[in-house]
Amino acid sequence: MTAPAADRRRAIFARMLLMRRLEESVALMSKDHPFGHFHLYIGQEATGAAVIEALRPTDLATTTHRNHGHLVGRGADEKAVLAEILGRADGCNGGRGGTLHVTDRDRGFLATSAVVGGSIGLGTGAAHALKRQGKGAVCAAFFGDGAMEEGIAFETLNLAALWRLPVLYVCENNSRGALGARAGEFPTSEMAAPKLSGIPESLGIRTAVVDGADADAVHAAAADAVDALRAGDGPVFLEARTERWPGSRPLWPELLTGETDLALAWEPERIAGDHAAWIREQDPILRYARVLTDAGVCTRDDLAAIDRDVRDRMAAARDFAAASPWPDARSATDTVFALEA
Repeated sequence: MTAPAADRRRAIFARMLLMRRLEESVALMSKDHPFGHFHLYIGQEATGAAVIEALRPTDLATTTHRNHGHLVGRGADEKAVLAEILGRADGCNGGRGGTLHVTDRDRGFLATSAVVGGSIGLGTGAAHALKRQGKGAVCAAFFGDGAMEEGIAFETLNLAALWRLPVLYVCENNSRGALGARAGEFPTSEMAAPKLSGIPESLGIRTAVVDGADADAVHAAAADAVDALRAGDGPVFLEARTERWPGSRPLWPELLTGETDLALAWEPERIAGDHAAWIREQDPILRYARVLTDAGVCTRDDLAAIDRDVRDRMAAARDFAAASPWPDARSATDTVFALEA
């Protein structure tokens, strides 16, 4: 393996781990600092981290209610992100966005839309603007499988195909293992189409389906897609399939698998409990840790050092967010637009 490839894989792992530790912090802080309903990216880090690795700083992105991982994965300050999630003045958006709408324009995120399917339309519009600029930039639009039920999905996919827009549709399909509302869990998508990728295929859009917990497979597919977008070949639809993290199955997220213990990657005999199968077979952090150590890209000590650094950063972020003041009530109308009578 060449050094650049090894460096890339280490960078993806570090990004995945930062995403994981942030979301664990969100879950833990929600007990003492309640801030309303929230969604966690745990279990899907390999998809976001690998796609982000394939992008350039000049590329754009749109994301969803499950947005925290995408933001810090692309370099947003974890302290400001966590403060925003708590609704504090030092947050990325001054406490106005909260968990569902936190965003960071400086990191290429035009918006976070908690409206199901909203990021598809926003990302397609961004890609239209990028094509008119003619500088070779692309837009990655992240969304969940449920968004494919919305009318905006088919309409924008059709426009993107007709206009050959440089947009990478990243469908994070976490419906595997989801029991749905009938079992008292968070709803999953219900589509008449036998496979989600069949919908963009019907419009002549190039598609790829990958294991969303396999960081190397996602990166290979994303890098290939981005190359095609920059060449002007039109939109690409990437469906990343993952087994839903047990903690995302209840209506309110719960840290059912506990805080991630990296040592379980090479000590699987210690894995136990109701969710042992997911931890052992599906957890993308532990899976990639095994892949990297088996390939000689990292040693166990290397991974432990990365984790120590990430844990230190998250401890500082939690302290910063908890100490951040509430927004001044007098600023409530700042940035609000109104027409004069």
